[in-house]
Amino acid sequence: MKLDFEPSYKAIYTAYDYQKEAVDAVKDLEYGAIFHEQGLGKTKIAIDIFLYWLNNKIIDIVLVVTKKQLVPNWFGEIKEHTGLKPAVLTNNKSENYYVFNGKNRIIVTNFEVLSSEIKRFKTYLNILNVGIIIDESAKLKNPKSKLTQTFFELRKQFKRRIIMTGTPIANRPYDIWSQIYFLDGGKSLGDNYADFKSKTNLSNNLISNVDKVKNFEDVVSNINNKISNFTVRETKNSGIISLPDKEFNNIFVPFEEEQYKKYEQIRKEMLTLLEKNEKIIVDDSSTSLKRLLRLVQVTSNPKLLDDLYFGPSGKEAELDILINKIVKKNEKCIVWSSFIENIDYFHNKYRKKGAVKIHGKMSIESRVKSVERFKHDPNISILFATPQSAKEGLTLTVANHVIFYDRSFSLDDYLQAQDRIHRISQKKKCYIYNLMIEGSIDEWIDILLKAKENAAKLGQGDISIEEYKKNIDYSFGKIISDILGGNENE
Repeated sequence: MKLDFEPSYKAIYTAYDYQKEAVDAVKDLEYGAIFHEQGLGKTKIAIDIFLYWLNNKIIDIVLVVTKKQLVPNWFGEIKEHTGLKPAVLTNNKSENYYVFNGKNRIIVTNFEVLSSEIKRFKTYLNILNVGIIIDESAKLKNPKSKLTQTFFELRKQFKRRIIMTGTPIANRPYDIWSQIYFLDGGKSLGDNYADFKSKTNLSNNLISNVDKVKNFEDVVSNINNKISNFTVRETKNSGIISLPDKEFNNIFVPFEEEQYKKYEQIRKEMLTLLEKNEKIIVDDSSTSLKRLLRLVQVTSNPKLLDDLYFGPSGKEAELDILINKIVKKNEKCIVWSSFIENIDYFHNKYRKKGAVKIHGKMSIESRVKSVERFKHDPNISILFATPQSAKEGLTLTVANHVIFYDRSFSLDDYLQAQDRIHRISQKKKCYIYNLMIEGSIDEWIDILLKAKENAAKLGQGDISIEEYKKNIDYSFGKIISDILGGNENE
């Protein structure tokens, strides 16, 4: 494809040395993965890679695929770092016609557009040499989803393929399989997902099966070795950049009396249901998680389940104390909750004290406005947000405190959310607070997330098998049984 005028494909800003090394490692490969930890500037690495492709006429078009809410971020980053204005594919098929038939070197779109425009993409990819860069590739972790199947179907038609995420093992080790399959078609990790999943499942019965533990650790510790020839990863602990320390604080509070009664009611209902099945099964299936989510909702805010509940949560008074301390120091904080109702409630409560919010029911424009106010308005000190709507693509280093009012079972949500503040440009020490109800499912979530994080670090090559064995705690399987079983004599 020839343009009437070929622009310059030179980067405006110079990359850090570790970013240059990442570019050099993958720029000439047919496929590669940038797994640098969040906050280390993967966007800059990707931009320099596709500038190299375009400058050397390796490809005609670069297609950047990201989450819908991150499209504006990419549009802005590309303009800032290159001076080029990318075209954008949206859900408007009429407008997309002009992009497919236009003369654009750089196109940005979201994941879902590839599915809705698969027919036109097949034709487009047959005509032009296109290189794809997938941002937040963990979105493709489920190989059975229609979305992931679309990418599998198109993968061979891309002349170059790059995936990027700071959390390739977003939740459990088998999450990495389909991302790598998109790149190499199963050469590294095999072409049988069910087999790979069975060998890398961080299951609840590991604590009682020594042989299963050994097999699990052997397979997971070898994942990075199998993919290292086409992947690059750096972490903040690698010594490549200097960032302030992160301090973690687990804050335990007791149940409110009525909150405890509600919790026990739901726990006993769950136990009755589970006993009918003769054993307690807790995994990542939607059924199991929905049941456990009810307990999380009660420890967070009983009003989420019972409109007639008028008492507070045991956590709310402690949250008030934390926020007031932070604001008095003229510092900013982000308060995370998985529940939109909580975000709306606390935003209303703190609106006059300088609060904004972000959640999934808000428009992209409203979210962007909240971010800008939080960043630039000295009178705005608090951001209330759901991890699902704001955990990625945002640099929020104006804050140096994050408070998890509640946490989901997702490691990706937890890591990405806390690192909105711990990234390049942060100058202050960062504080992470986890609010937990004593003797509740909150404690299990804490142990489970730590186990998932250790398994992820092992599979990603961040730690050795020896270090993993020192840190791992497989007791989450027993703990959830104890929590659900409780003490029936109480």
